[in-house]
Formats: sequence, C-alpha cells, structure tokens
Amino acid sequence: MGRYANYPSTIEDCLCLSIKKLKEWDYLTYNGTKSGTVSWSRNGVPYSNIGISVTKNDFEIYIILDYKTDGEPRNYKVKIISTPSNLGKGEILYFVCPNTKKQCRKLYLHSGYFLHREAFNGLMYSKQIESKKNRDLSKIFDACYLSDDVYEERFKKYFKTHYNGKETKRFKRLNNKILKADSFPVGTIEKLFMM
Repeated sequence: MGRYANYPSTIEDCLCLSIKKLKEWDYLTYNGTKSGTVSWSRNGVPYSNIGISVTKNDFEIYIILDYKTDGEPRNYKVKIISTPSNLGKGEILYFVCPNTKKQCRKLYLHSGYFLHREAFNGLMYSKQIESKKNRDLSKIFDACYLSDDVYEERFKKYFKTHYNGKETKRFKRLNNKILKADSFPVGTIEKLFMM
C-alpha cells in the first residue's frame, strides 16, 4: 500500500499582506488611524478576511491585525518602519516581523500568524519543489509561448533600442526573449509530450 504524499507548504498557498497593497488601499498616506477589512478571493468568491487598523503619527507606524484562525481569535500589533530611499527621495516602508525582527515588505499567514517567510520551517516557493523535468518544461513553455505584449512593446513606433550608441537594457531583455522563442524549432512542445 502506498504512502500519503507529504507535500511541503508553499509560499504561494499562504495569504499575503503587503506594504504595496496597503499603500494602494490608502492606509499609509496620512497621519491618524484608519481601519478596515482585507479580503482574499478565488475566482471572484471571497474565502478569507481579516480586520486591520493602521496607525500613523509623527513617532511611529503600526498595524493591528484582528482575525480568527481555526476558531481561535488573534489580535496583535506589527510595527512598520521607514528608511530613506537610496535614490535620495522619499522613504521605503517595511514591516518588522514580530517573530524574527527582520524587515520585510510582505507578511505571510502560516501556522496561525502573519510573519516573515523565514519565520516558518519548511515553507518554500513552489519552484523549489518542482521536479527538474517540470522546471525544464516550464522554461520551454515560457520561451515558446511569449505573450503578444512582448512583441507589441518591442516593436512600438518610438521604442528606443539604443542610447548613446549602446543598446538599452529594455531592448536587450525583450530581444533576448524573442530570440530564445525563435530558437526552438517548430514542434518542440509536441515532441516533449510524446516522450
């Protein structure tokens, strides 16, 4: 009799709370306290939500998370710090993980708490648990099936291919993708499925 599979949890399976989304939702733009609900959905159907309250003043910024996991209520505070941008303009905001004290831009829900990804043992990215064959296949699929956006961007009317006599990084990146896609002979995908 076979064993049950013991697949590790992946980061992509976890609920995520990010600084970027908090900014988009206007929680970090003004002084004071703003409360609300963050919801997650699949195919337009909500499946989870948490209550949040963000407080920002001259001395500190923090978020209070209020939710239930497995019927057990959770309510705790996560500090948010700001550091000057390396570009010399503005600031960059980071969560301070309550467990590891590491600075991060995203917190993941696993084992009942929103924490930095390194706070959880055995939590991996889905790419890390793919087989070598699947990784190779996904590279070929990505190369063979380029989206139309790549071609549209590369062949725009005023697209800059060179600056001061040198190829631009954007041109190199897009051109490499197109050349890689063109390097596979016709029927490559069909041959892989016949193996």
